[in-house]
Amino acid sequence: MNNSIMSELFASLNILVLERVNNGLFRIAGNVPNWFNRFLYQKFTSGIDIVISQEEFPFLGNFLVNAEEFWQINQGIKLSSGLWGELDLTGKEYQFEAYAICMGVKKILLIELLEYEFTNKQYILQKARANELDYQKLIKESQKKDVLIHCIVHDLAGQLSAINCCLALLEFENLTPKGKDFLELARKQSIQQEMLIKNILDVFSAEALSMEAFTVDIENAPNILSSAQEVISLLKPNFVLNNKQLQLAANIDMEADWKVVGEKLRLDRVISNIVENAYRHSPPESTVVIDLQADGVYILLAVDDEGGGVAPEMVNTLFQKFSQGKDKSGRVGLGLYFCRITVERWGGEIGYSPRQTGGSRFWFRLPRPVS
Repeated sequence: MNNSIMSELFASLNILVLERVNNGLFRIAGNVPNWFNRFLYQKFTSGIDIVISQEEFPFLGNFLVNAEEFWQINQGIKLSSGLWGELDLTGKEYQFEAYAICMGVKKILLIELLEYEFTNKQYILQKARANELDYQKLIKESQKKDVLIHCIVHDLAGQLSAINCCLALLEFENLTPKGKDFLELARKQSIQQEMLIKNILDVFSAEALSMEAFTVDIENAPNILSSAQEVISLLKPNFVLNNKQLQLAANIDMEADWKVVGEKLRLDRVISNIVENAYRHSPPESTVVIDLQADGVYILLAVDDEGGGVAPEMVNTLFQKFSQGKDKSGRVGLGLYFCRITVERWGGEIGYSPRQTGGSRFWFRLPRPVS
């Protein structure tokens, strides 16, 4: 590409090319962009020497102090001035950016008009600020709704407790066999609603206390094996009643150190939620197995079931708030969400993977406590 084309190219890109002659003195190289003569009373053309004084162009003059040091080093990179504004002879402001570069022994100063680029950058910044304000507004609205839901659910819990008391008293009445059947059905429905409300309150509690301190020292850290055994003891009757099995994996070292970072009550709840999830999706005559493995500085707990697995379109939303499987199971979709925010708060991670033999594996890993 010849010099004539290069000169026209730079001018069309609104770039003025100057070659350093002496300290503060420059020679115009190539064509002069249209904007240049708007700032000076004298017209300049290619090949003419001009002086860039700090009095007339303060920002550019200050930049040239750094440019002189840069040119002396003769580095193979460019030095940028950053954005600055200048007023033309009519008082209109324009935005510029200058670059000092070396081309062999030549010291080059490029001055670029950023009229369109600056406008675009300003638009992007303003859009980002507007989006941030919209996001903060959404957060506040969401918080208001969460508070309202929490109040409603809390009131429902109080009313349900009174209903349960009435149902318990009805057991002492002289009911007909059909009346007893209706009472038993009402109690089952009441228990389901009670568990639903408990799940909702658990989630709100976990979110509200997400910054709460938890145990990271060995002395007070919860034992995840003990928690798993307690969950099995608590839930096994339900499994047996519905012709299902719940057990620990056979290869777990019962003498190993199974302490993890966390808090025992919430750890029990995390394991219980995952096991209950496996119970709901396991067919009769199947077994749910809880496995524990050492995983470096972590301990991994996995719950394997023999159910139908998770539909591919549901995998990415399993641990989100109000996420539910296709069968809904009478749940609001908060159990696995509670597990995720709790495990992640403790520095762990949680996930799902399909089993090669069929069924699902839900797992989470927690760090071991520090000594």
